[in-house]
Amino acid sequence: MLTEIQLENYAKVLFWGMQKARVTPFAPGDIVLIRTDIAALPLAEKMQALVLKQGLNPVLRMNPPSTLEKGYFSLAEQEQLSFVIPGDRELYERLGGLVSLLAPDSITHLKDIPPTKIATFSLARKYLRDILDKRESTREFGWTLCLMPTPALAENAAMSIEDYTAQIVRASYLDEPDPVAAWEGIFQQAEGVKEWLNGMDVDHYRVQSASTDVRIYPGQSRRWIGVSGHNIPSFELFMSPDHRLTEGTYHADQPSYRSGNLVSGVTLEFSEGKARVVSADQGEEFVRSQLEMDPGACQLGEFSLTDKRFSRISAFMAHTLFDENYGGENGNCHVAVGASYADTYAGDPAELTEERKKELGFNDSALHWDLVNTEPKKVTAFLRDGTKTVIYGDGMFAMPARN
Repeated sequence: MLTEIQLENYAKVLFWGMQKARVTPFAPGDIVLIRTDIAALPLAEKMQALVLKQGLNPVLRMNPPSTLEKGYFSLAEQEQLSFVIPGDRELYERLGGLVSLLAPDSITHLKDIPPTKIATFSLARKYLRDILDKRESTREFGWTLCLMPTPALAENAAMSIEDYTAQIVRASYLDEPDPVAAWEGIFQQAEGVKEWLNGMDVDHYRVQSASTDVRIYPGQSRRWIGVSGHNIPSFELFMSPDHRLTEGTYHADQPSYRSGNLVSGVTLEFSEGKARVVSADQGEEFVRSQLEMDPGACQLGEFSLTDKRFSRISAFMAHTLFDENYGGENGNCHVAVGASYADTYAGDPAELTEERKKELGFNDSALHWDLVNTEPKKVTAFLRDGTKTVIYGDGMFAMPARN
C-alpha cells in the first residue's frame, strides 16, 4: 500500500534510526541484520540497497509466516523449543546493526498455543538479547524496527487497509518532504524534555487517573531516554525504575495483543514491587500466565510517557509498536512488566555488571510487555528535598517554556 517514494523514505528513516540508536558511526564492513516478514519484502529491498550503499554488509533473515510459526509451536517438543541454533551466537556477537521489518499476516494464530511453550522458546533465546544489550551498552550496535500495513493488522484494529496505511504514513512522517529532517526535529525537541526531567532529584513519581494510582521509584543512577531511533515511530520517553519499590494500582484501558491473545481492561496491583492481577475484562488467565513466566515477569521493567504533541497516532493499531506511542486526546502512560532497559542507567555503561544491575534494582526477565493507559492523567514528581512538581498533564509534559 506504500508508494515507491514512501518506501524509499521509510528505508532512509530506518537507517537514521538505527544510526541514532547506535550513537557511534558505522565502520565500513559492519554487519547489519535485516529481519523481515514476507509482506515487507518491498521495504527489505530498499533497506538492503541502502545498507550496501553505505559500505556495510547486509544479512537477511526471513521471519516465518503464521502457518509455519503455528505449526512449529504445535508440534515442537521441549527439547526442540529449547534448541540453540548453531552460528546465531557468532553472528550476534559481531552485529553492528539490526532492522526489523514487521508485516504480520496474522496476529491471532498463536492464541491456542500453551503460553508455557512460547515461554520456553523465549527463555532459550534470551541469551541473544543479552548479547545485543551488551554490545549496545558499548555503542557497537544499534537497532530499529517498523511496521508495514497488512490486512490482518487492519482487520484486528477495525480499520480499512487504506486508513491503517494512512496512520502509518502520518505517524512515521512519511508524508513530509524530508522525513529524516522531521525526525531529527522531534529528536532535538525530546532532548530538551529529557534534560529537564533528568535535572530533577526525584524520590518517586505518582501517576493518577480515573482508574490508576501508582507510585514508581526511579532508584539510583537512572535517566529518562527515548526518541532515540530504536522504533519508528517512537515518541515515548521512558525509564527503568527500581522494580523492588513499585506500589499501587495500574489499569491498562487500551487493549493489547500478545502471542495471539487479545487482553483488555487489565488491572494490576503492585505491592513490594510485585504485581498481581486484580482483574481483566478479557484474557485474565493469559495475563496471569505471563506474569508467572519467570521470577522477574511480575515486576516493573519500564515506566513511559508519550506527549500528544509529538505523536500523530490517533487510533488503536492492534500492534504494540504503535499502541505504546498513542497520542490521541490524552497522550499515554504505559508500564512494562518484565525486563528493564539497561541503557536507562545514568552512569558508565561499562560499569553496569549483572551484579550492579541487581544491586540497583534493574529487572531481569524473558518477558517485556507494555500495558497502556490512555485516560486523562496527572503525573507528579516528589523530589528528595520534600517539594513536588507536576511533570505531565493534559497529555503533555509540563516543562516550562524556555527564554
